[in-house]
Amino acid sequence: MTRVQARIADPASVDAAIENRMCARAFLSTPVPRELLEDILRVASRAPSGTNAQPWKVYVLQGAARNELVSKVCAAHDAQHQQPGLDFSDRQDYDYYPRQWVEPYLSRRRQIGWSLYGLLGIAKGDKDKMHAQHQRNFRFFDAPVGLMFTLDRVMGQGSLVDYGMFLQNIMLAARARGLHTCPQAAWNDYATVVLPHIGATAEEMLVCGMSLGWADKVATVNRFETPREAVGQFTRWRG
Repeated sequence: MTRVQARIADPASVDAAIENRMCARAFLSTPVPRELLEDILRVASRAPSGTNAQPWKVYVLQGAARNELVSKVCAAHDAQHQQPGLDFSDRQDYDYYPRQWVEPYLSRRRQIGWSLYGLLGIAKGDKDKMHAQHQRNFRFFDAPVGLMFTLDRVMGQGSLVDYGMFLQNIMLAARARGLHTCPQAAWNDYATVVLPHIGATAEEMLVCGMSLGWADKVATVNRFETPREAVGQFTRWRG
């Protein structure tokens, strides 16, 4: 049977994986078998890409390699906290966030930030606690698996669109198997630390990182839910 002939027998499960995907920010230390990770990446590789370029490169960090990167980036993050002028990104290969926020995106950003900090009991202006919470990114939120994604610098901006579909496939395939994830652009600020550590070449740029593992179901932070705009707010019908 060809893909065009294939029937999705249980669309509700597909929808459930999408609707129950979340950014987990607390994980158990339980290891994830390599065979399971390989299966997730195999499924995710069916993501579409322009001219079938398949521009993604994946670095899987576990054990000592994961822990060493955590130590290096946390040290850099602490140094930057003490000396805000320090810059470990070398250069920004692409702007993940806008250089100047405008509405309605500014309000959404503020809402998500203060809602998360409020849930965690972090008061506005408490820079030390904010720093500690931000550093949870660089500990992979205790997940046993860290993923780093790179792209050859020669590729065009369209490859970032391809990459987004690949990343979403990873998150959904993981969710379908009982795992959770958290995609993380925070690592991009420490590209000069990350790229040499993972063995990336000078021709590669860091796209983002991702935490993957079994979510801590009792952690307060994993009760955090982000709102979504109604379809009518972002859709315009023509015809």
